[in-house]
Amino acid sequence: MPYTTSMDRWRSLDPLLLATLVVGGSALAAQQLGSPDVAAVVLVGFTGFMAAREARAMMASLRAGTWGIDVLAVMAIVATLAVGEYWAAWIVVLMLTGGQELEAQAAGRARRELHALLERVPTVAHRRTGDGQLEQVAVDEVAVGDVLVVRPGEVVAVDGVLVDDVAVLDESQLTGESLPVDHVAGDHLLSGAINGAGALTMRATASARDSQYQRIVELVREAAESKAPVVRLADRIAVPFTLFSVALAGGAWAVSGDPTRVAEVLVVATPCPLLIAAPVAFLAGMSRSSRNGIIVKDGGTLERLSRLATVAFDKTGTLTHGSPRLARIVPGHDTAAGVAGGGPGSEEVLQLAASVEHLSTHAVATAIVATADQRGVPRRPAHDAREELAHGISATVDGRRVSVGKASWIDQVCSGFPHPELEPGELAVHVAVDDSWAGSLVLADAVRAEAASVLSWLRDTGIAHLVVVTGDGARTAHHVARAVGVDEVHADCLPSDKVDLVSGMEHRPVMMVGDGVNDAPALAMADVGVAMGARGSTASSESADVVIMVDDLRRVALAVSIGRHTTRVALQAIGLGVALSVALMITAAFGHLPAVVGAALQEVVDLACILWALRATRPGRHEPPAQPRPAESPGPSPSRPRRRTIGDQDVPADGRPVTE
Repeated sequence: MPYTTSMDRWRSLDPLLLATLVVGGSALAAQQLGSPDVAAVVLVGFTGFMAAREARAMMASLRAGTWGIDVLAVMAIVATLAVGEYWAAWIVVLMLTGGQELEAQAAGRARRELHALLERVPTVAHRRTGDGQLEQVAVDEVAVGDVLVVRPGEVVAVDGVLVDDVAVLDESQLTGESLPVDHVAGDHLLSGAINGAGALTMRATASARDSQYQRIVELVREAAESKAPVVRLADRIAVPFTLFSVALAGGAWAVSGDPTRVAEVLVVATPCPLLIAAPVAFLAGMSRSSRNGIIVKDGGTLERLSRLATVAFDKTGTLTHGSPRLARIVPGHDTAAGVAGGGPGSEEVLQLAASVEHLSTHAVATAIVATADQRGVPRRPAHDAREELAHGISATVDGRRVSVGKASWIDQVCSGFPHPELEPGELAVHVAVDDSWAGSLVLADAVRAEAASVLSWLRDTGIAHLVVVTGDGARTAHHVARAVGVDEVHADCLPSDKVDLVSGMEHRPVMMVGDGVNDAPALAMADVGVAMGARGSTASSESADVVIMVDDLRRVALAVSIGRHTTRVALQAIGLGVALSVALMITAAFGHLPAVVGAALQEVVDLACILWALRATRPGRHEPPAQPRPAESPGPSPSRPRRRTIGDQDVPADGRPVTE
């Protein structure tokens, strides 16, 4: 961290605040030297200039149709100058300039984590050439398929897959995961992650423009420029607050006959907290979301999250993992197919299938090979492979012809084999050795282990209407809905059907959670669209208001919790500012608060409200339960590396099948 001197800190302050301090010091010196008239001229000249400057800005706002708290600030300066309270006028100016500086400092603290991503955007990459040499190229020149070397401590420049056997990366800025994450060959690496102690080799799967990190950068830029409805509410409070302040000041003057009361009341009726506290609270809430792998595009989304009445979930990729996973193995019983004394056992069926399927790029083949790798089942050498698109693949393994594929295709090799009974959402891949059935592998799109607990938490915290909206068939949709505890199901939905359902839901606001391209229109239509962006489509992420950058449904519950806590803190900060200002105004109206003291106390009120707003960076009282790191892990999968998760259930690396 660079050394910062006291002079550097002074230079970083707002010039108007510095000018105010210099003018105050000069006036005080003149007064101490026996020249009160000089002090008065200096104070009147500077505060009059500041009043004219604020009045000009105020008139521009009024012409634009905006009535803000700055009206009271101008009135307070003019009133104190009119009754000869020059030092009080100076303190009001100090309060305004100091409040702006406090806002900048508080906003900087709240934005720190939000902008950490922008500060680390990689600009170069190390690409391996055809002759094995390394060349440094601009990150925009990296193409899909390029082999890159990431040195220790460097940022992964683009999305890719790991070529080396193992690697350890710091993904905290992307996902909120505080511990290093282990990866094995074939794992997907996210751009923006920081490499550990050893160099790693990876193959690019996306250009810099299409990589995860660039998507996050764009989302952060959108988030930093938002203005929430609660902030506009603070502006609307300015109208009745101004009328009340003027009426109280005029009444105090009328009753007491002392025009000084007007200045004393208006000095403490300059509620900068209304303009400062709410924006700081929402910036703090977005900052905390970002640290937890949740990108909230605008502060208004946090406010809507706090009032949700209905949550609609897509099924595939949202309530389920979105990819097939092995549910069970049905071994064969033909002695000719396997070892002496009986057919092949479950492990050998998996081994034979993986030995052949690793030659295919089909999603089902990938799932079978991943399961074998996770279980430590070694693959046997396979050659002379022949694949029939959408049907299956065969190859020679240890001198035997092994065929793996769908039932209609395997029937051509060994007709009449027993077909396992399947539950909704399951599919079977059959294995034949030479001309005999060896066994079947049953796969399913696994329900997320955390799904039931997430929906239960949402229901327990007041969201009564939970809905499943999916394009899948009714039988599978109802099966998954029962597994997660949802009664209302809409199946066989086209994208237009999802839009109609979301727009027509009675209980609002409505949050829609999805991950696919077909969910994008519904996410845009919902009051709050939430995209599971860790593995979802770019289209859904762009149309959503919230993007979950971690493949974990628990972050949906955390986003709701952060929205509620942030809105509550913002409203508390507004209420605190108004209450303290009214109390000081009433005290001043009875003549018990001199203008100079009142102006100084208002500065304290500003600071208290800002500090209160920063409470949004900390967890609230009703957060979703966190999960401890499991003692053992069954190993990473290519699509989902081993990591510590949050929530209240253990999540094995291969998920929980629908049938369990």
